[in-house]
Amino acid sequence: MVKTGYATSQVTTGPFDSKLIIAAQDDAAVFVASDGQLRGARLESALAYLRQTRPKLHASDLELAQAILVQ
Repeated sequence: MVKTGYATSQVTTGPFDSKLIIAAQDDAAVFVASDGQLRGARLESALAYLRQTRPKLHASDLELAQAILVQ
């Protein structure tokens, strides 16, 4: 839970393209609901963006998807 909270704070407080993150919410919901089995293109794009712009962010894809959902 602590790591997820950290990931959420990094996604919500840092500079990011909100349109990209908001567009990924549906894919993130499917990813979380499928326990990481289904990965949509918008989610992949958002995850790549977050990892590129926040290299010190050490969170799993699931943690980042959960953080995207709270946007």
